[in-house]
Amino acid sequence: MNDENKSIHEFDFELICEYFSNLERQGPGSPEVTIKALSFIENINDKSLIADIGCGSGGQTMVLAQHALGNITGIDLFPIFIDLFNRNVEKRNLQDRVKGIVESMDNLPFRAEELDLMWSEGAIYNIGFERGLNEWRKFLKTGGYIAVSEVSWFTEERAAEIGEFWMDAYPEIDTIPNKVAQMQKAGYIPVASFILPENCWTEHFYAPQVNAQKVFLEKNAGNNAAVEFIANQRHETQLYYKYKEYYGYVFYIGKKI
Repeated sequence: MNDENKSIHEFDFELICEYFSNLERQGPGSPEVTIKALSFIENINDKSLIADIGCGSGGQTMVLAQHALGNITGIDLFPIFIDLFNRNVEKRNLQDRVKGIVESMDNLPFRAEELDLMWSEGAIYNIGFERGLNEWRKFLKTGGYIAVSEVSWFTEERAAEIGEFWMDAYPEIDTIPNKVAQMQKAGYIPVASFILPENCWTEHFYAPQVNAQKVFLEKNAGNNAAVEFIANQRHETQLYYKYKEYYGYVFYIGKKI
């Protein structure tokens, strides 16, 4: 396997975090998509408890906080993201009801049936879609909601190159009907699912990386691992433009039975 085709899992976490900490978003999405997903969720009020799992630096969480009442806890494993998250909270004067804490998504600090809404944009893959839906369910009140975005196949068949890439990066990638069925099997009523538009990738995720990559390479001059990592990111971008009709992110919203 040449360097260009390495899986992201083969790179050092500190390197990955350093790079993505320079981006407002750590994955595809947009404020409009966050607001659209929120529109399917009922009964959120100023007493509601909300968790954003794998929040990163909180690009989507700040949008969520501006359009949903209630108290929001952002959870991320990496302190660099939580530091940025809490700075973003202070900038927007949201610290009375939004906070970020360092914790693992497989060891969440919530009580059973404590939460009204669990949110996760582009992050549930870290624990696995099915596992996340099943393990996180206990933290939701009956009638509470889960809303996650997850990379998914749009077609039953696809080009071998992109199939191999995603099976290496995330073997749980599946078609939309199969993901909806997994949500239902985990004990949720599937409320909605919708495909994120292309601009969530092109405008909000890949375009900001052009300058971020330049800065990152300058800062890490002479670091072969950094050069390999950026080559990997550029390869992933090229694959998206080549094969975007086959896959993308999908928002899945469910209500706990």
